[in-house]
Amino acid sequence: MTTARLPLFPLNSVLFPGLVLPLNVFEERYRAMMRDLLKSSPDSLADGGPDAVPDDGTQDDEARRFAVVAIRDGRETARTATGMPDDPTAMTEQGPAAGFGADPIQAFHRVGCIADAATIREREDGSFEVLATGTKRVKILSVDATGPYLVAELEELDEDPGDEAGALAEGVLRAFRAYQKRLAGAREATLTSAADLPDEPSVVSYLVAAATMLDTPTRQRLLQAPDTATRLREELTILRQETALIRHLPSIPAEALTRAPTCPN
Repeated sequence: MTTARLPLFPLNSVLFPGLVLPLNVFEERYRAMMRDLLKSSPDSLADGGPDAVPDDGTQDDEARRFAVVAIRDGRETARTATGMPDDPTAMTEQGPAAGFGADPIQAFHRVGCIADAATIREREDGSFEVLATGTKRVKILSVDATGPYLVAELEELDEDPGDEAGALAEGVLRAFRAYQKRLAGAREATLTSAADLPDEPSVVSYLVAAATMLDTPTRQRLLQAPDTATRLREELTILRQETALIRHLPSIPAEALTRAPTCPN
């Protein structure tokens, strides 16, 4: 079992491996996290300036990793959206576990994703602009709230392809194109071409999970699927259902079909 101890960044959304995550970091606990991540980063990488050099897999790259986990509905009191402030002064509690209760791990889904922060840029007001990419799924084993921000002990999860993942990926891509076509109102010019889509089953499964308009519990269920084939099977069912729903409810904006109460972060 491969384990890691990393800073924990809870959000009201799900991060998938291979997907890009932009963050606007303004809360003090997460500012402290970013300051610590920058301590071992070369200046050119930290500020994302024109002289930035590419990641080379060194220890500095490892030091900019943190874990993203989705918050269970109704658990956080801080008023923010996905990395963006709604009202930064609305938090009534202070400290690393503010808004998450006495036992923070209970406020989070147990499967999350490691994020690699390629760019961390500090603004004049002390907030940060961060651009990270999901890399690997992890399971939360424990959460430490004794420092300035939450830190989690994590178990890295392997991606098992499962049975018939290749054939399922082909079916999911066909269903995804049909879904896109319905969303686009059959305007072919707006559709993703076949050349733009991947063919590796696990990549397909994560891309479709992120690109389909789903609520957080559904995305979380897809993230924690036991293998790629299971995730693809569920996505195939979801895509067919969503496509049929859009076809029968053409007057409803597509994004309204997936709106559900959730706790913002």
